[in-house]
Amino acid sequence: MEGKPVHEIELPAKVVVGSGALRRLPQLLSRFSYERVVVLTGPNVHRVVGHAVVSMLSSEGFEVNVGIVGRADSEGVNEAREVVKSAAPDAILAVGGGRVIDVVKYVAHLSNLRFISVPTAISHDGVASPIVSLKDVDGSPIGRFVKPPIAVVADVDVISQAPRRLLASGFGDIIGKFTSVRDAVLARKLKGEYVGDYSLALAKMSARMVARSAESIAKLEPEGVSVLVEAAISCGVAMAIAGSSRPCSGSEHSFSHALDMVYPEKQSLHGEQVGVGTIMMAYLHGINWRRIRRLLKIVGAPTNCEELGVPPRAIIEALKLAHRVRERYTILGESGLSESAAVKLAKVTGVIP
Repeated sequence: MEGKPVHEIELPAKVVVGSGALRRLPQLLSRFSYERVVVLTGPNVHRVVGHAVVSMLSSEGFEVNVGIVGRADSEGVNEAREVVKSAAPDAILAVGGGRVIDVVKYVAHLSNLRFISVPTAISHDGVASPIVSLKDVDGSPIGRFVKPPIAVVADVDVISQAPRRLLASGFGDIIGKFTSVRDAVLARKLKGEYVGDYSLALAKMSARMVARSAESIAKLEPEGVSVLVEAAISCGVAMAIAGSSRPCSGSEHSFSHALDMVYPEKQSLHGEQVGVGTIMMAYLHGINWRRIRRLLKIVGAPTNCEELGVPPRAIIEALKLAHRVRERYTILGESGLSESAAVKLAKVTGVIP
């Protein structure tokens, strides 16, 4: 009998979550004996949070350099890498949302440095994961398995001030674990793919917790925001344990990536698209898709093409393409959905009129 393949599990050494967590940063850096750091952040976040972080660390005697991450692609990675190269820091701080954290993960990997994740919003589940999610020149997804952050510092006060849309997007991404876990189990049954039960249970629990806290998250209550943050961190741990994104990325993510490719001019967020994809994939899996749609509505996330801001045709084309986005068996099968099946799926779930 073939056993489980060997892989090393690397997890964050420290996670700090709560009100005022940012104030723990100097103590945390000292714990790791870091003296020189580069803070990589987004242009808007720098004005609101990044500048305060830099001032706090500088006043505590740390040598701090700053870089602005403008885009999550190879150009953004190269620009950030040059900042890091010239500063020669002990570590990198990723202060921002999903785009900044993804870029910093990859820059840290290329620079052989560790990074600290300081999320200012939870727009997707990547705040503590070992997965880099970027785009290539044609919009196709690029996923790389790297080291997770050595630490996560998530200040609930800061995250609660993020645009509601970003938190709703993060909710949509984590709700997607209801179908990604089902896809993983299906691949194990039909294709013999190894997927550990523990990582799947952790991913599913994350989805259940945010579902249970939907009302609190919608009201931006500290308890609800904390659940969203902790669920995102748990998803990262699930991926680290699995050695891949399999527990947290299934057919719903394939739909989102396909939508990026067929409708590149879209303005919708990754987690928003995953949420809509989860409605449809839940229908295919025979689970309560209406409940998933209701939960997304509670937090103000899109549930149809109009709310996503994409035309119905793009939804259909994405559904037909989704099975080919990556080599990963899901409920979409190996041949995918036909035109008529895609139209029926999108209409019966109310995603297109």
